[in-house]
Amino acid sequence: MTDTGIDAILDRATFDGDGLLPAIIQQWDTREVLMLGYMNAEALRRTLTEGRVTFWSRSRQEYWRKGDTSGHRQYVKGAALDCDQDTILVTVDQVGAACHTGAHACFDVDPLDPAIGDRNEDDE
Repeated sequence: MTDTGIDAILDRATFDGDGLLPAIIQQWDTREVLMLGYMNAEALRRTLTEGRVTFWSRSRQEYWRKGDTSGHRQYVKGAALDCDQDTILVTVDQVGAACHTGAHACFDVDPLDPAIGDRNEDDE
């Protein structure tokens, strides 16, 4: 991707007041949602140009590339801004666990027991 193409994407992306963009990370082949992280403009630039997912750590105030210390890497397979351009979906080939707890996905850690809706209920 050219610098001009990246700049156009960065211009379209709507970062929040802290300069961050939520990034939903999804396994490319199974479509399983693995995790949510945050990217600032530079982390988004790195992700789109290097082929590995880079986040901005809100707690440590530094960049971190998924897998550099754990070996659990995320290789970019695709990316798309949502309709409001304020969230990005990054599809990846996940190597190892996505969650820092060692769980396969961050959403495997604390499953809830919500009431289950039925679209036919409103037809009654």
